[in-house]
Amino acid sequence: MEISDKSVGQMLKEAREQSRLTQEQLAQKVGKKRSYISKLETEYGNNIKLQTLKEIVEKGFQGKIKINIEL
Repeated sequence: MEISDKSVGQMLKEAREQSRLTQEQLAQKVGKKRSYISKLETEYGNNIKLQTLKEIVEKGFQGKIKINIEL
């Protein structure tokens, strides 16, 4: 998934929905509260630390993060 014009929160929500997980199920997988997942998907998503994002993607979706910077 590429960032393009989507926010990190939007991408997390899409990944969660594609994985057919509820916010509660994702929260349990990653050891967070459902309300935290909800905040990430809405107003707080762009302020997430990379380490937290990595944990959610790896534990919650069994995926990996790829960051590519082109100059």
